[in-house]
Amino acid sequence: MRIDPAGWPFVGGAVALAVATGLLVSSVLGVALLVVAGFLLFFFRDPDRVVTQVPGAVLAPADGRVLVAGSSTVRDFPPDRWQQISIFLSPLDVHVNRMPVGGRVVKVRYHPGRFLPAYRADAGDLNEYTEVWIDRGGQTIVVRQIVGVLARRIVCRTTEGAEVAAGERFGVMKFGSRMDVFVPASAQITAKGGDHVVAAVTVVAVLTGGP
Repeated sequence: MRIDPAGWPFVGGAVALAVATGLLVSSVLGVALLVVAGFLLFFFRDPDRVVTQVPGAVLAPADGRVLVAGSSTVRDFPPDRWQQISIFLSPLDVHVNRMPVGGRVVKVRYHPGRFLPAYRADAGDLNEYTEVWIDRGGQTIVVRQIVGVLARRIVCRTTEGAEVAAGERFGVMKFGSRMDVFVPASAQITAKGGDHVVAAVTVVAVLTGGP
């Protein structure tokens, strides 16, 4: 299975530490550190996905559990104009992020912030995040990578002006975190709170009008 490139420094460091510890300190401790390296391989796994092709579909950008599915609760996105789907990623979920729609990236914005638990309602406003705005045939969809208590670094590999496809890989968040998707108020939300969604596969909303 493919491993996200951001994971190799962690895996390599854990293996090197395990070998050195096993040789110089304790074989038992060395084996324990190899188990840690195995978990890191698991964490940074990047499985291939068959991208769902449905007209107007907004796909889940990450694996995880839906926290919010409805009117926006984030101050930058007023609820009379935006709806929101929030997905919480546990350490056991795949952390590679994928584009919810295809289109043109019109803005990428980094916001420094705090490291509150990602499941908290105010984490979307207060925590560190990177935000990607995508123009899809005149409709704007925004996806926000939000750190949590454990996630202390966001990797975003897309840039302004890029043409992207729905389901395309664009980043990863290192350890537990959250992703928010903001869609126009006219969109039909198909996800609901408590759902477990799969990146690039689960349809979380359907846009009305446009291509």
